[in-house]
Amino acid sequence: MNTESNSLVSRRGLLRTGAGLLLATALPPLPGRASGSSEYRIVAAAARARLAGAGRLETDVWAYDGTIPGSLVRLRQGEKARLVVENQLNQETTVHWHGIRLPNAMDGVPGLTQPPIKPGESFVYEFTPPDAGTFWYHPHANSLEQLGRGLSGPVIVAEREAVPVDRDILWFLTDWRLNEEGGIASGFGNRMEAAMSGRVGNTFTLNGRVSEAEAFRAGERIRLRLANGSLARIMALRFEGHRPVIVAIDGQPCDAHEPEGGRILLGPAMRVDILLDMQGEPGRRYGVVDDFYDGLSYRLTQLAYDERPPLREHPLDASFDLPRNPLPEPDPATAEHHDLTLQGGMMSGMGAMQGGGMMHGMTGMGRGPVWAVNGMSMTGDGHAGMEPALTFQRGRSIMLAMRNETAWWHPMHFHGHSLRVLSRNGKPVPHRQWQDTVLMAPRDVVDVAFVADNPGNWMLHCHIMDHQMAGLMTVLRVA
Repeated sequence: MNTESNSLVSRRGLLRTGAGLLLATALPPLPGRASGSSEYRIVAAAARARLAGAGRLETDVWAYDGTIPGSLVRLRQGEKARLVVENQLNQETTVHWHGIRLPNAMDGVPGLTQPPIKPGESFVYEFTPPDAGTFWYHPHANSLEQLGRGLSGPVIVAEREAVPVDRDILWFLTDWRLNEEGGIASGFGNRMEAAMSGRVGNTFTLNGRVSEAEAFRAGERIRLRLANGSLARIMALRFEGHRPVIVAIDGQPCDAHEPEGGRILLGPAMRVDILLDMQGEPGRRYGVVDDFYDGLSYRLTQLAYDERPPLREHPLDASFDLPRNPLPEPDPATAEHHDLTLQGGMMSGMGAMQGGGMMHGMTGMGRGPVWAVNGMSMTGDGHAGMEPALTFQRGRSIMLAMRNETAWWHPMHFHGHSLRVLSRNGKPVPHRQWQDTVLMAPRDVVDVAFVADNPGNWMLHCHIMDHQMAGLMTVLRVA
């Protein structure tokens, strides 16, 4: 994530309760299907969706509850959740509750933490989310194709006290590779893509639809939850004419700050919550542009102001800071130090590594793995008997130096924990950033720390799904 800020945002006073403040939290524009406040039944099945835009043919997809993205799961911090997942696909599946610190048996990795859910069967996930924030859910079986055909959905764990904003909005961002007929293109597991940047799509949706504009009113303060559900696309979002303030990363509150260069960097599986004071002119439109890839920038959508006068004359006088989650703070003085090195890929060379790596079957991936962690390759989605690269004693503070020795970007996701990001390439990372998915540029060295307080075998892998399936995955054990 960003390590610097062009202009740090000063903290404001607590919310003033004077006249004229109209605070109303809007429901994110996605339907939840709860039978109780924290009880859901979610069905994975074939469906159809209009991904290519208005007037275009519908696309055959795989979806949760028939919608793209899947039904919004609303949970409450500290309250038990019960989620029944029914599999109506013609293949096995699981669900991983990405970013939530939950018991290992509920983590959704087939073979490693649970048996896969067979066609026609169900599995009950039960856990109590300790953290408020923005999370999501997706399969961890045949991940590349199941996620690529549409199986994903958002999770919002509400804070115990409402955050003072006018609207709370979710943008679930996904790209798709569609063919000329508007269908999901074949070719999952292309070996060349697996060794490079992964399966980047050619069509982009916001909450499951091509977005021309999103409606706002001048003077509003918006909490905007950004989630990247793409297989491989990295985003760098610019809000033209506006100054977004980052208040949480991967569900964990940070010190409020403006993003470096005004660009919000969002790798696959990452979430960033921003506060946005809508100070544009009534009746005008402002672009939201993704310009991560050189020469391939595009307009994601527009901020479209209606004609009404501003909701208020001056920005809302309330704190930018979100309440902190109960994360255990690692102790540098007693921490164990370990290294994890990412290797392989095109222009990196894997030949010397393949003989000594740990090889599993690579369905659809061709000949052997192309990535490794510490010289070991684990391919696919998860397997019984996966030996851990590292074992930690429960309760110990751990410091990891993660080294990207490849020529490619990698969003590295650690299950069951959040990581305090300490430094990048020797420079301290400000703003107290905790992440479960750490985006690493080529040749980056990122130092992170955490308390190994959650027992079990936990996956750490690249969330560019081609990279995971082709070997960029390992297991860390907390015993």
